Amino acid sequence: MSHVLSAVAWPYANGPRHIGHVSGFGVPADIFSRYMRMAGHDVLMVSGTDEHGTPILVQADEEGLKPREAADKYNRIIVEDLNALGMSYDLFTRTTTGNHYATVQQIFTALYDNGYILAKTTMGAISPSTGRTLPDRYIEGTCPICGYAGARGDQCDNCGNQLDPEDLIEPRSRINGETPKFVEEEHFFLDLPAFADALNAWLDTRSGWRPNVVRFTRNLLDDLKPRAISRDLDWGVPVPLEGWIERPDKRLYVWFDAVIGYLSASIEWARRSGDPEAWRNWWQNPDALSYYFMGKDNIVFHSEIWPAILLGHNGEGAKGGKPGELGALNLPTEVVSSEFLTMEGKKFSSSRRVVIFVRDFLSRYDADALRYFIAVAGPETQDTDFTWAEFVRRNNDELVAGWGNLVNRSVAMAAKNFGAIPEAGELTDVDRALLAETRAAFDTVGELLGGNRIKAAVGEAMKTVAAVNKYLADTAPWKLKDDLDRMGTVLHVALQAVDDCKTLLAPFLPFSAQKIHELLGGEGVFAPMPRIEEVPDLDGTGPLQDGTYPILVGDYTNVPKWESRPIKTGHPLQKPTPIFAKLDPSVIEEELERLGS
Repeated sequence: MSHVLSAVAWPYANGPRHIGHVSGFGVPADIFSRYMRMAGHDVLMVSGTDEHGTPILVQADEEGLKPREAADKYNRIIVEDLNALGMSYDLFTRTTTGNHYATVQQIFTALYDNGYILAKTTMGAISPSTGRTLPDRYIEGTCPICGYAGARGDQCDNCGNQLDPEDLIEPRSRINGETPKFVEEEHFFLDLPAFADALNAWLDTRSGWRPNVVRFTRNLLDDLKPRAISRDLDWGVPVPLEGWIERPDKRLYVWFDAVIGYLSASIEWARRSGDPEAWRNWWQNPDALSYYFMGKDNIVFHSEIWPAILLGHNGEGAKGGKPGELGALNLPTEVVSSEFLTMEGKKFSSSRRVVIFVRDFLSRYDADALRYFIAVAGPETQDTDFTWAEFVRRNNDELVAGWGNLVNRSVAMAAKNFGAIPEAGELTDVDRALLAETRAAFDTVGELLGGNRIKAAVGEAMKTVAAVNKYLADTAPWKLKDDLDRMGTVLHVALQAVDDCKTLLAPFLPFSAQKIHELLGGEGVFAPMPRIEEVPDLDGTGPLQDGTYPILVGDYTNVPKWESRPIKTGHPLQKPTPIFAKLDPSVIEEELERLGS
């Protein structure tokens, strides 16, 4: 058994999240975490809402709210949506807690003391209409290196090079299209070049990563430059230095504090669990594993910048040093990046109505239907397109007609003919072959899930479902009414195989797994779900020092093992209701009308 950190990218609290977001950072991480718990590992799954920086200020202005009010509003919406999606967080918190502020300042102090933070005068981008600092990512223009027209102020996604906003040709604000004004500012920079050798050496020890992550990261390391970690803002974590901490106009840059959130959330979880030092099992145990989940636009922060911060904190860059007061911290085991999900051939865009928010989706369709689509057709290794026609086809042909129908007809036949799960008589070679196949699938599917090959894993699980359907078609128990012993054996074998498939599919489809567990006589919780708790800030400091706010937590200590378990012979059965809802093809046109397509 290993300690496994499942570090899930922090959704930005400037609006509700759409299904493209959860296809990248959310559902794949939850599938992995659920499997790893079932495989016997001690998993800590953490994240929260990212609540600092200019985007929050812009959204607050648009709605006539204060930054804290805007963050509160969207934090609650996102928490509720992730809960409805069954995201099994040990803690989903936020970056405005006193605990987070303290952790960020501890990391900054260690980096500063080790010489990895430089004070520099630089050119900062200002919005001429508001006088407010524009984050690098909110400036677009033409890349001076490759000529790509959609480069951002921090990097070019086309050639992978790190940029500064003033490098861009014809820069413009993504907020309102105006040309930024560049002014001299004094800021702190993370000395990334000091980590070039250490980062390359660390990457040399990584294996099994998705090729896109490795390629992108290697390209980044060819041209490292110091990167700003403070900004002219009044909303964010104060810079913990004399002469700076009191200043109302200087804050740590949102990208710097957000990646530290994985650590601060782990510390907060430990404090709330009653064992304040428990986080160290995942962050300082040399045998612990850590997996970071995000979309491809966040690779740079997780494969380059966060490891550099950790190396600097540990005193392991070119300038040496010693670990900060938190002690030496583990670097990521793997950075698991998904590509982008588009919608009906277009990039998701709230302003252009090319979007469906998680909340709206779940108000009309089952959470497991969305989870299944993301697993089987999501952007795991390449950009993929969500279409309503494909969603309806996958739901009706694979979930309803394939898996759901198998469950329903197996249970219905046993209920009608025996009233309970029948006993098995003498098994034939066909029976034994099916049971051997479902048992073998645990190794096959488990190995794929452990390697974050979600699409291949769900494919193998559904292949097993198809084998059980074929077994029923071949044995035709409905024709065995004159041989009830044989009928009972076939239905027992079929129900045992259904139970195995339920377990194989539980990480992907936890809501239906729980239903099937109960249908076949299982007791208690089979697929644990998160719950929302209202809590006060632990420290009574920072923006959340008054009132309460929602967090996601859960009890995942008694998850079932990743193995076949004998079904309960004699358990009473009744005719079941459908496990999944069949969708009328008319919903395709209805949804396209909502999109204005």
